[in-house]
Amino acid sequence: MKHKGVLWITRTAVLIALLITTQTLTASMSQFVTGPLVNMILVVSVMIGGFSTGATVGFVSHFFAKLLGIGPLWTLVPIVAAANVLFVLAWRLIANRNIVNKSVSRIIALVAAAICKFAFLYIGVVRIALPMLGLPEGANATISAAFSVNQLITALIGGALAFVILPVIEKAVKARHW
Repeated sequence: MKHKGVLWITRTAVLIALLITTQTLTASMSQFVTGPLVNMILVVSVMIGGFSTGATVGFVSHFFAKLLGIGPLWTLVPIVAAANVLFVLAWRLIANRNIVNKSVSRIIALVAAAICKFAFLYIGVVRIALPMLGLPEGANATISAAFSVNQLITALIGGALAFVILPVIEKAVKARHW
């Protein structure tokens, strides 16, 4: 199919734009608003576009968001981007398997992907990057809180939201061949 590359670029660009728009519109809100929506978009990206779309959306969007003034310190952006790729990879590897049925596979994917993202961010940001940066204690505590258990919670909520809306989106994508 000669338009497959164009379709991939278009789908990926639309999903990146959706994620950045979501981050922009919710930037002044709680991490518990923005985080779940970002994670939901990551799951939708990987499920309708495959690993390459999900990984691209997860990796690139944080660099664009930071250019718009959204997100953590520049030093932490590559860690967050890599954590999103890990989240997408874990979801993709498990969600498409038939473990009892599709729903069970997706629930297992949700939990595994959330734990992977949380662990990567906690170790990468809280245990490695922050001690090396030598930030003031107040800033260090705030960033540590944002990259600790909050990440697990927001990833679980985002995956659960995706679990709810995926059947509708997958049906629409299949019908339109998008």
